Amino acid sequence: MSPFDVVVVVGGVLLTLGAALAIVRAEKGPSILDRTVALDIVVTTMIAGVALYAAYFRRADVVPLLVVLSLVGFVGSVTVARFAAVEPEGEGRVRTREEVAAEEAEKRRLEQQEEEARRRRRRAVEDEVRVAEDERRAAEDERRAVEDENRAAEDAVAPSSRDTIEAEPDDEHHGGPADEEAR
Repeated sequence: MSPFDVVVVVGGVLLTLGAALAIVRAEKGPSILDRTVALDIVVTTMIAGVALYAAYFRRADVVPLLVVLSLVGFVGSVTVARFAAVEPEGEGRVRTREEVAAEEAEKRRLEQQEEEARRRRRRAVEDEVRVAEDERRAAEDERRAVEDENRAAEDAVAPSSRDTIEAEPDDEHHGGPADEEAR
C-alpha cells in the first residue's frame, strides 16, 4: 500500500466520521441554526468525498458535480438563514428535564395565582353585593322609621274623633240663647 493510498483511506475515514457526527448534531439541534450548520458540514463532507474520489481515480469529469453540490449547499444555507432570522427565541430548542419541570411548575404557580385572583375578585364582588344589600335594608328601615315617626306626629297633631266631642253642649254655639239673639 502506497502512502497515497493511506492518505485516501485516512481521509475517507475522517470524512465519514465527520459526516456521522454532523448528522448526530443535526438530529439533536437544539436550534434550527445548529441543524443548518450540521447539514452544511454534511454537504461539505460530500464535496470533499467527491474531490477525494476524483483525486484518487484522476477524474476531472466530476468537477461539475462539485460545483452543483457547492451551489446546493450555499442556496440551502442562505434559505434557512433567511427563515431562521424570524424564528422566535428558544424555538426548536431541546430542553432538559429540569427545564421542562421548572416551566411546568411555573405554569402551575401562575395558574394558581390566577385562580386565587379570580377567587378574590369574586369574594370582593360578593362583599360589594352584601354591603349594597345591607345599605338597601338600612335605607328601607330608616324609611320605615321616618314613616312611623310621621304617623306618630300626625296622630299627635290631629285630634281623634273622640277628642272633638264635647262633654256638654255649649249654649253659645249649640242653639242656646246667643243663637236666638242673632236671629
